[in-house]
Amino acid sequence: MKLRDFELEVFFEQYEFSAPYLLTQSDCETMPIDSLLAMEPGSQEAFLKQRLGYTEVTGSPELKEQIDNLYINHGIDNVIVHTGAQEAIFNFMNIFLEPGDHMITQFPIYQSIYSVAQDIGCSVDRWEIRESETGWMMELEELERLIKPETKLLCINNPNNPTGLIFSEEEMKRIAEIAQKHSVFVFCDEVYKGLEFDGNKRPWFADICNNSLSLGVMSKAYGLPGLRIGWIVTSNKEVLDKMRKMKHFTSICNSAPSEFLAKIALKHGEKILTKNRKLIEKNLEVSDRFFNKYQHLFRYNRQQAGPIAFHEMKIDWPIEAFCEQLVKDSGVLLLPGSVYDYKGKYFRMGYGRANFEENLKHFEEYLECE
Repeated sequence: MKLRDFELEVFFEQYEFSAPYLLTQSDCETMPIDSLLAMEPGSQEAFLKQRLGYTEVTGSPELKEQIDNLYINHGIDNVIVHTGAQEAIFNFMNIFLEPGDHMITQFPIYQSIYSVAQDIGCSVDRWEIRESETGWMMELEELERLIKPETKLLCINNPNNPTGLIFSEEEMKRIAEIAQKHSVFVFCDEVYKGLEFDGNKRPWFADICNNSLSLGVMSKAYGLPGLRIGWIVTSNKEVLDKMRKMKHFTSICNSAPSEFLAKIALKHGEKILTKNRKLIEKNLEVSDRFFNKYQHLFRYNRQQAGPIAFHEMKIDWPIEAFCEQLVKDSGVLLLPGSVYDYKGKYFRMGYGRANFEENLKHFEEYLECE
C-alpha cells in the first residue's frame, strides 16, 4: 500500500518548531514530568525505579484499568493501548477494511481517518459539516441517505477536529441507531472528550453502540502528547484480536515510562481536564473581543467544545498564501483549511495554550500594519 502525503504534518514539519507564535495547535497546555508526578504521592520514587523492559502488547493492566474507569459497559479485556492515536487509526483501518469496501466519513476530519481507507482501495463518501447561521451543523437525515448496501464503516470525530462541533447525547444515540439498523460499524475518534463547554458529560460512543470502537489519547484533551499513549475500546472480539495481532507489526508494545506516566495522569484526569477547560474558556473570552473587533475580516466560528476552531477569512487572498505570508512576516502560525481538503478560506485556530493571548497580540499587530 502506498500512502499519500499527510498534508497537515507536511505543513507543520515546516513551521511548528521554528515559528515563535503558535496560534493553531490542537493540543492543550502540557506540563513537565515533575508536575505530573507531584499529583500522586510516592510516584516520583516509583517512576525512578520503573524498569525499562518490554511491556505487554495490549498495555499494562494498571494503565488499562485507569482507561476502563472512563467507560461504563466495558472491562480491561476490551482495551488495547497504542503508541498515540495514529497507530490505532492505521492499524484499525488495515485490519477492518478491504479493497472495494465503502466507508462514510464525517468531513472535515483528521486526514488519516479517511485517506488510509482510500489508499487501501476503499470508496469513501463525505458526511459534511456545514456552516449555518447558528454555527457548524450536520444533518442526520443525510447520513442515512449516504448509506449503501455495501457500506461497512462510518467514521466520526466527537468533538470534531477542526470545527469544534460536538454531537449531543441524543444525536449520538440516533447515529448509533442508524448504524445498527444498517449493520454499519462506527469508528468514533473521541480524543477531545472531556472538553465540553455546555456542562453535559456525554458517554463514550462505545458505551452506547455495541458495533463500534472508541478512540482516546493522552495528547489532546490531557495535553500530554509527549507520552505517545492512545487506546481503543470495543466489545467486538474479532476487532480486538486482529488489532492486537496487527500491533505485532507496528509498535509491538508501548514505552514503559510513558505507560507509567499515563496511568498517573488518568488517575487525576478530571483535575487535568478541568484545568484545560478553564484555560480554553479564558482564551475564548480574549478571542471574542478579537473577532468582534475584526468581524469585517473574519467570520467567527466559535467552537462548541475542544481547543480548536475553524474560522473563515473574508480577505481577498488565497488562504494558503495568507498563512504562509503571515508566518514569514510575523512568526504567527495559523493552519490553512486547505490541508483538510476543505473548500473556502478557512483556518484553524488553537485555544489550548497558555500563551494564546500573547500570540494573538502579534497577529493583531500584523493586521494593523497591513
